[in-house]
Amino acid sequence: MHHFALIPLVKLIGYPGLFAVVFFESGVFFGFFLPGASMLFAAGLLASQGFFSIWALLALIVVAAVLGDSTGYWFGAHVGVRLFLREDSRFFRHEYLQQAKDFYDTHGVVAVFLARFIPVIRTFAPIVAGIVKMRYRTFLMYNIAGAFVWGAGVTFGGYFLGQRFPFISLYLTPIVLLIVAVTLIPIFWKLYRESGAKN
Repeated sequence: MHHFALIPLVKLIGYPGLFAVVFFESGVFFGFFLPGASMLFAAGLLASQGFFSIWALLALIVVAAVLGDSTGYWFGAHVGVRLFLREDSRFFRHEYLQQAKDFYDTHGVVAVFLARFIPVIRTFAPIVAGIVKMRYRTFLMYNIAGAFVWGAGVTFGGYFLGQRFPFISLYLTPIVLLIVAVTLIPIFWKLYRESGAKN
């Protein structure tokens, strides 16, 4: 999303909209397409300009991330198995759920934390954790840790850079692209390893 559209959008949706985006992208399966990380960075940047209170923003995002993941967990625990039998639709693709399942199988309980940094996977990982009946106390620990490191970290990164370099908003588009590229590295690395194993 071009920065000229992203910044006004974040201003328009404000605190409630940011809460909703983080909540839905963190564990509600139809929220996988939402631009979580780029929006958080933009929100932090706006906080450095006084549009948001950084402390209120950080608290809001962490709470939204924890609640979103917990919702995904309980959804997975109660009805998630049915998703494996569900056909693809506009708001659901079976391959995303399978990718999250493979990611969980590879990384175990730590996947709940690591998934925060990978688009799509972060939406489905808590659902998978619920499906496989991960102990909720363990899940919650990794859930909270991920919410702080990812949610608060990306937001505070935007705030910190915005304070130190006020002109950085002019370069928001390449920064957002860099954030997306970095978060996709684990997926490409996994694909590379799988292709090497087959050869």
